[in-house]
Amino acid sequence: MKKIQQGFTLIELMIVVAIVGILAAVALPAYQDYTKRAHVAEGLGLAEAAKASVAEYYADKGGWPKDNTAAGLETASNIKGNAVESVEVVDGTITITYNQKVQAEKVVVLKPDVGLGGSIKWGCSSTAGTNVDPKYLPGACRVDASPAEGGEPKEPEGGEG
Repeated sequence: MKKIQQGFTLIELMIVVAIVGILAAVALPAYQDYTKRAHVAEGLGLAEAAKASVAEYYADKGGWPKDNTAAGLETASNIKGNAVESVEVVDGTITITYNQKVQAEKVVVLKPDVGLGGSIKWGCSSTAGTNVDPKYLPGACRVDASPAEGGEPKEPEGGEG
């Protein structure tokens, strides 16, 4: 009588475990980059209120607010998120400071520039002062120059403020 094989051999199981390990080794870094990009987007979302306040201040007074209080916002350290330490306004420029969930003490700087017709465009490239690793930034922030310096960046999420 023939014996019917049941289950898998040890070699087959080891091959499956090796394949799963290789897939995990490739997927984990990609997932970590994805979560850091999501945290950077969280900071940009928190900055939307600041962008609106800065734009409103500019439209009303014809200049940039000197700080969060002048812009009608909470103090910088009170505007926090899961990965955001603070959102600070200084002379109309908005600085988003991140914690270790992105890169500790790294910042995205949103620099306003008034275009034709009074529309405000926000530059957020490295020349604006952003020092977060570019692979975590949205595409609009990966260009080399802010609008005030002659670059042609795309509109950041949120566009005009």
